[in-house]
Amino acid sequence: MAKKIFEKAGLITPPGAQTSRSEGTAKPGHEAKPKTAPGAMLQFIGQQSAAVREVEELRERLRDFDGAAVVRSIDPAQIRASRWANRHESSYSDQEFLQLKEEIRSAGGNVQPIKVRSLPESEVLNGSTPGAHFELIYGHRRHRACLELGLPVLSLVEEMSDQELFQQMDRENRARKNLSPWEQGCMYRKALDDGLYPSLRKLAESVGVDVSLASRSVALAKLPDAIVQAFPSPNDIQYRWAKDLVDAVQKDPEQVQARAREIALQSPRLSARQVKTLLTASHAEPEEVLNRSTPLPIELKVNGRVVARVTEKQPGHVSVDIDGVLLIQTQKDELIQMLEAFLTKV
Repeated sequence: MAKKIFEKAGLITPPGAQTSRSEGTAKPGHEAKPKTAPGAMLQFIGQQSAAVREVEELRERLRDFDGAAVVRSIDPAQIRASRWANRHESSYSDQEFLQLKEEIRSAGGNVQPIKVRSLPESEVLNGSTPGAHFELIYGHRRHRACLELGLPVLSLVEEMSDQELFQQMDRENRARKNLSPWEQGCMYRKALDDGLYPSLRKLAESVGVDVSLASRSVALAKLPDAIVQAFPSPNDIQYRWAKDLVDAVQKDPEQVQARAREIALQSPRLSARQVKTLLTASHAEPEEVLNRSTPLPIELKVNGRVVARVTEKQPGHVSVDIDGVLLIQTQKDELIQMLEAFLTKV
């Protein structure tokens, strides 16, 4: 029955029927033109069905990209730092940053994208950073490198809330080059001051860090400026020093800050460990504290023979050279464990 309908519509030719080019035989590569209105309708329906199938196939392929962030090449001048970013300027001049910058220069751009979110139109027009259309979520060092090199920065564009931004920025920083304890504390303190989290405990739970660690970092961020400036860099201040420094400031804030200002003026600068010792020593003059340690270099002798030398080429850089002693692997392992145990107490 269907075959007869298509024959009448002119869409198929009965067996043995002869047609000439003048009667409408299609040229190679062209569809035959139906001779009747029903035929034209059936041909139209067939074409529509093919188009619908193609659309469905495209929709199916697009489902693979659902939720994917958009990757764009953006002028770094159009991207502003996050309001919670607290990297000290020294983070953009150390050897690690210079190596990152050179890698980006050699590659012609950042291979690993940074992540940004779009700024509201009101902030684009009236924001504190003219020309900024995006806010950094993470990748501040890669962004700075591209900005200084004059290269566009490859960026993932994703919309998110303030809390989502803070969480992603904190976790990314800890997964890559950790913020220093002081930088981490400044970041947490700003989030608390801005009311992003109701308490330090809620903040720590949100970003997945130990509450006591978050507490120590915030304590470092709250140290008086004079204390922070006494160190070669704020990034040198360690988590484990938080209690001693805070206790010293609370016990005698004027004396400790006066001592800190004196230390900051010394040349050459003292090591971070020396500064911490001076600031937390009770009733001791700076020279007295510094002179308590055994002067270096020294030689270590066993049975009258020198087996090791301890030297300090500059403050904070101590070398131990062991000469003429053959150690088996278990002894090497024991030596490493002893050093690790010692350094955890420094």
